[in-house]
Amino acid sequence: MTTPLSSPPRPKTDLGRVAILFSGGPAPAANAVIASAASCFSKVGIGVVGIRNGYSHLMDYRPGSRLEEGVAYTMLDHRDLEGARTSSGIMIGTARANPGKQLKEPKDLDDPNKTAPLQTVLDALRWLDVDALISIGGDDTLTTAAKFKLYQDRQEDKKRIRVIHLPKTIDNDYRGIDFTFGYFTAVEMLATQCRNLLADAVSARAYFIAQVMGRKAGWLAYGAAIAGEANLVIGLEDIAKDWWYTETTVNPKTGKQVIDEKTGKPQQRDVFKVDAVVSRIVDMMEARHREGKPYGVIVMAEGLGEYLPLDVIQTCVSEVDFRCLEPDEFGHFPVSQLKFSSRIGRLAAEDFQRRTGKKAKVNGVQFGYEVRCHRPTAFDVVLGSQLGVGAYRALAEEGKDGVMVSVSGQLALLYPPFEELIDYDILRAHDRPISPGEDFHRLARYLEPRVEE
Repeated sequence: MTTPLSSPPRPKTDLGRVAILFSGGPAPAANAVIASAASCFSKVGIGVVGIRNGYSHLMDYRPGSRLEEGVAYTMLDHRDLEGARTSSGIMIGTARANPGKQLKEPKDLDDPNKTAPLQTVLDALRWLDVDALISIGGDDTLTTAAKFKLYQDRQEDKKRIRVIHLPKTIDNDYRGIDFTFGYFTAVEMLATQCRNLLADAVSARAYFIAQVMGRKAGWLAYGAAIAGEANLVIGLEDIAKDWWYTETTVNPKTGKQVIDEKTGKPQQRDVFKVDAVVSRIVDMMEARHREGKPYGVIVMAEGLGEYLPLDVIQTCVSEVDFRCLEPDEFGHFPVSQLKFSSRIGRLAAEDFQRRTGKKAKVNGVQFGYEVRCHRPTAFDVVLGSQLGVGAYRALAEEGKDGVMVSVSGQLALLYPPFEELIDYDILRAHDRPISPGEDFHRLARYLEPRVEE
């Protein structure tokens, strides 16, 4: 007799073996996802291959060769995974190798040279005799999963390997899921650091500008600021329309203008008026001073660094480091190398003195990698576990292919198809920034010092 305590029925499935792969930067609760998925498959007799270090070993595979167990992959068994869900790190490792990197538009899927890395991965997975691939990673990894499915759609006469994706990014910039696993653990750690800075600020009568991770969206910055009782938070989404302008892209390494390959003209990059951002920070400082509190914490998302004018970027790094910077195809510079908080702090201190005649100490700090492998909070373990179980249910119970596992409400499982998450015209995942004016965004404004316009 079936009761609420009965184990789930064994699925009717043709799956014999599945592969699990983690790609990109680490995130808290990664092992909750991996171990939960692996345990579910293993308990019903479906073999689980944990691919080590992302796509790296799969991309190195050559027909006729072999992948070495313990180096390129490891077998995952539920009997060996007890206690793994709450552990730190990534039990199968990670890497940033990307077999779909050369595919920029749909027609590239028909170019054998550009699809060669995907074919290599397909050959490697077929050698491992897996029936499905579970990819865990950020928007690039999601896009790679979608490209892998599209590539196989063109090979109807061969054995198909189904693909399921699980969303991972502590930046939380993912369309299709409200909050990604690891986000709240990272926020908790960043909030603790913000509270520590605030205690320091009170003691020293100073200000701190904390630069935190978040390249495309300000979710981490906003979460850290709200939970850490910061006095102001600024993300890329907060740059007003009239603060934007363009400048010609110059390569610091060569000192020459970058020429756009499509137009043959100098490339233009979007940048924002730093003075406008500094002015808003000083508005907050003045409001704090009027309350008799000449100290505070400002949180800024690192994604702002991509859109700093080049003359400001040059003041954020040493001359040697500046000469090593190279813009990407969009004219952006690597934000992890740009500690701009100190420069913004100096500009704010100068503007504050101009306005008030008083001096203020504004220190810049940068938070980043230390949050990525923190021991996960209970919520992220629960969320990560549900996503891992969702991969099993999507494949073994639902027979799905080409979907992402998501949750809604009280962690109810959803399976949005890749078509809803990817812009197939440019083969890129849709961004999900914070929308100015939505309640999560407005929450910070209500908690900050009031600045009259």
